Amino acid sequence: MSPFVRFLLRINHHMLQLNWFLLLMILVAHFLASWFLLSLFDETSLVAPNIYYYFYIVTASTVGYGDLSPETEAGRMVVSLFIIPGGITLFAAAIGKLSTHLVNAWRRSMKGQLDLSSQLDNHLVILGWHREATSRMIELIFGDEKRVKRDVVLVVTQEMENPDPERIFFIQTENLASKDACDRSGITKAARIIISAGNDDSTLAAALKVVATGTQAHIVCHFQKRSMADLLREHAPTVECHISHTTEMLVRSAQDPGSSRVQNQLLNTLSGPTQFSLQIPAEFEGCDFSTLISYFKAHRDALVLGTAESIHGEDLILNPPANHQVTGGQLVYYMARHRLHASDISWQELTKEAV
Repeated sequence: MSPFVRFLLRINHHMLQLNWFLLLMILVAHFLASWFLLSLFDETSLVAPNIYYYFYIVTASTVGYGDLSPETEAGRMVVSLFIIPGGITLFAAAIGKLSTHLVNAWRRSMKGQLDLSSQLDNHLVILGWHREATSRMIELIFGDEKRVKRDVVLVVTQEMENPDPERIFFIQTENLASKDACDRSGITKAARIIISAGNDDSTLAAALKVVATGTQAHIVCHFQKRSMADLLREHAPTVECHISHTTEMLVRSAQDPGSSRVQNQLLNTLSGPTQFSLQIPAEFEGCDFSTLISYFKAHRDALVLGTAESIHGEDLILNPPANHQVTGGQLVYYMARHRLHASDISWQELTKEAV
């Protein structure tokens, strides 16, 4: 490597250490100094304002189309000894800084080090990582093709990279119950939150921290022990708690063979009919449950399972009496091949059928 090349590389190394403002100032200074020197040596064809910026960029970046070139010996010396070497150094420094910035941003994103709070709204947050269970959870979320299209954010404590960078945002934190985890994942602006930490204690701590933020999101937690779920319900009755039903499922499958398949199908958005819910518009005048069942089956090939008054579904009634009144604002739980939205139902027609 020649001394001149080593000199340029050393200059470029120092340029990379500069901040963007100083680098821009040096580039402007080089641009103006080059114009001054060419003007000084009577390169009138190159220093016209509508020509010079093009000549400078093409020459300094060493693209060199050849359509413009200095006419005097002094002008050629300025180009070869000042404009080209300086341009190479400055352009390389700018490209190098930009590349470094983009690579670092990508690495931070993959490592979960970014603050996503300003980018997110009405999103879904998953707190906790279990290789198989969480991966399956993500597949089921995106398998619901007619779901409300919400961004999904995964928050973990493990040292890992984003397991699904094409579809989800990713945050790595030291503690799921920390302010850092809540702030960077935009908990207060989330619409849905799923909490399934490494153990029940961590899940409970994370749930209490999330509730304390005042978020209006629907929160769902998974516990191994019923006592921990009951404890959380005492402090946060609107949180939906799930516990393992393995024992109940074993007994039901033994007494009614195939019961586990029914349960799995109801929860699987990837194939076959699945259980969904929708909220009835507040202006709906009402009908009885038997009319609702008939309408859903006849017009949407969906099977109505039950209703609930609360948006969180704590007062769910499965298979209510035929004359049970269904009114605006209630939740309807049903089974269908695809999710139905309130806009998919002709509520006026349903009202007429109820008369």
